[in-house]
Amino acid sequence: MEYRLKKSLGQHFLHDDQMCRKIVAALEPHSFERLVEVGPGGGALTRYLLQLPGIDFKAIEIDDEKVAWLLRTYPALQGRIVHESVLDTAAPFDAPFALIGNFPYNISTEIVFRVIEWKALIQVVVGMFQKEVAQRLAAPPGSKVYGVTSVLTQAFFEVKYLFDVPPGCFTPPPKVMSGVISLTPLAQPPAMRSEAHFKRLVKAAFNQRRKQLRNAVRPLFSAEELQDELFNQRAEQLSVADFAALTYRML
Repeated sequence: MEYRLKKSLGQHFLHDDQMCRKIVAALEPHSFERLVEVGPGGGALTRYLLQLPGIDFKAIEIDDEKVAWLLRTYPALQGRIVHESVLDTAAPFDAPFALIGNFPYNISTEIVFRVIEWKALIQVVVGMFQKEVAQRLAAPPGSKVYGVTSVLTQAFFEVKYLFDVPPGCFTPPPKVMSGVISLTPLAQPPAMRSEAHFKRLVKAAFNQRRKQLRNAVRPLFSAEELQDELFNQRAEQLSVADFAALTYRML
């Protein structure tokens, strides 16, 4: 192996072929012509993704060593690697695309927020996360792990928890279980005053999640609005639609 693992980049490389095929197979129910892989690393998924027929493929990889190794190992990647951080690069295609990746754990939540920024172009995402992050993204209202990332993601995507990935599938084995989820754009996201209002409300609500909503979001609403019994609840009890509707009542 001619590349090194870099803890600073949160790297754990898949080596289990059966699991790699299972992750790639999660794309099968979806229709797409363009595909982006985030963080191909040692190419465990890449070699299967390059075999998908009729797909315009690109990979986003920040690590110089991995880029050099990938280009030597998979000549078909020539001209298809975006050598930048996914958090800094522009959308790799200006037409709709699917996205897949074994996402680095240390930036996985930021990658989801990047996906939300690109939502107008995203057709489906199949991503591997630390299991607790995956569960949080998919959590329903009322769940202990339902929070800011759950609401902001579920406002625009249907989130499905697909399957676990045990530590033994990786080199080196992480100390935690991993999980694969899919994100599929909602045909009709809930109406909201603006995404900025929605984000501000959700962050304020969960910033003090143990308090009644009224106390957590007091600066955002008039005293009259705050009389509504809805504000007796805690943030985790509200649905995505509830938060979206509330944006119209904000100051």
